[in-house]
Amino acid sequence: VQLQASGGGLVQAGGSLRLSCAASGRTFSSYAMGWFRQAPGKEREFVAAISRSGGSVYYADSVKGRFTISRDNTKNTVYLQMNSLKPEDTAVYYCAASASVFFSKMPYDYWGQGTQVTVSS
Repeated sequence: VQLQASGGGLVQAGGSLRLSCAASGRTFSSYAMGWFRQAPGKEREFVAAISRSGGSVYYADSVKGRFTISRDNTKNTVYLQMNSLKPEDTAVYYCAASASVFFSKMPYDYWGQGTQVTVSS
């Protein structure tokens, strides 16, 4: 599976962005999907995950109520809608695919390249 993330950019605090991650191949619906982020000088951290059907999701506490993960299996795409953005959301955001049983700390098998999100104060 190859993953291509897009949709990052520069936004003011309080604004919104929607990230997309397009997957190649015909087996997209076989993978649970996740979003991670890495800020400068910090470790990569989990943001959100969604099950194969889209019926179950997990969020990091720091983004609950502001971010929404969704997927469209007909378009082989997973999304991350980010609202009420804060300067501390500034990071490179990565999408990832997991063949594991879906749970909050599942391992990921494939990673996309990152897309930069910068939130100005």
